[in-house]
Amino acid sequence: MRSTTVTTTAARHVATLVLQRLLLVALLLGLWWWAAARVPSFVLPGPEKVGLALMSLWHGDTFAADVAATCRRVFSGFVLATLVGSGLGLTLGASRVLARFFEPVLTVFNTVSSAIWAIFAIIWFGISDATTVFVVFMTAMPLILTNVWEGTKTVDAHYVDLARSFRMSRVQVLRKIYVPTILPHFFAGARLAFGFGWRVSLVAETIGSSSGIGYRLRQAADLVQTDQVFAWTVLLVGLMLLLEGGLLKPAERWLFRWKAAARQPSAPSVSAPSVSFQA
Repeated sequence: MRSTTVTTTAARHVATLVLQRLLLVALLLGLWWWAAARVPSFVLPGPEKVGLALMSLWHGDTFAADVAATCRRVFSGFVLATLVGSGLGLTLGASRVLARFFEPVLTVFNTVSSAIWAIFAIIWFGISDATTVFVVFMTAMPLILTNVWEGTKTVDAHYVDLARSFRMSRVQVLRKIYVPTILPHFFAGARLAFGFGWRVSLVAETIGSSSGIGYRLRQAADLVQTDQVFAWTVLLVGLMLLLEGGLLKPAERWLFRWKAAARQPSAPSVSAPSVSFQA
């Protein structure tokens, strides 16, 4: 009986959320249509014109190649940023001396604009995939590094001391204590870094690529094809929402499913259910 009630409540919550999203989309489309009807189409094309432009792009010869090129560059830079940022964040969290020494460098990385990294990338790599990958990496890596580093500061020293009393190795301490504590911080930084990576990829492709969504956006802007500019923008936003909602959020919910179980009234109250001290 209780499971049925929980299922019904969850279904109502999902239905309400979907209805709210549809209402929001309808409101935005209505405002868009209203504004487009009052200005020239080359300034703000209407939803129907952008839809036709999107269909035209979809049936174009280079559409699949351009989308695949952008996705490949963004994912390459994001994966490199995840590996390097996580490793450096754990290193700085494990050593206060290194953290104090390299903290100014991290501040510099966080303040340098992606446009500046794009200029450096053009000088170093020219017109190539490496330009976009480098810009995405240099934008996403400091965000992941900072969040992982901040996550290490939240690790309870009592758990670490208890693990050492059980003669657990450093790898075991890292896997059983540090990783479960850092994961929420990592995902917060990763989702932010992924969004920024998508945005800066357009900047890099605009000036340092001969293919991709950013390159096509620049072409459309040069030819004052505003409907195609809007069509590529709508496509990019849709891809971001699809990847975040279909990949990052489900992975985060799956990894932290124990939190939902811990919130159930019948669940025992524990401070860190994901930490295990078994050797």
